[in-house]
Amino acid sequence: MQSPVQIDFQGVKPVQSLREKVTDHVSGLEERFGRITACRVVLKAPGKHHRTGLYEVNLHLILPDGKQVDIDRTPQVDERYTDLDFALNDAFKRARRRLTDSSRTSRHN
Repeated sequence: MQSPVQIDFQGVKPVQSLREKVTDHVSGLEERFGRITACRVVLKAPGKHHRTGLYEVNLHLILPDGKQVDIDRTPQVDERYTDLDFALNDAFKRARRRLTDSSRTSRHN
């Protein structure tokens, strides 16, 4: 990657184990789909004024050919998102699907 992964902790303690999980996920994407130019990850804790305690994980990936992949969908009310690890894994799973779909369509054009 040309620049280091940017991780924005919003209401989440910036612990080293979370940083390592994020960089491992990004490395996995690079191994499978090629080089990623830049990556920004936002880990957002549940708000104090919200009824649901759901974590959000947003990703912004920039690829060498100028394409961008954004994973920023707010989760529906699903109790699994009360676990930050689940939310993190799900966001990167959606990124893998989006990159797979993108590579399929570019091969067919």
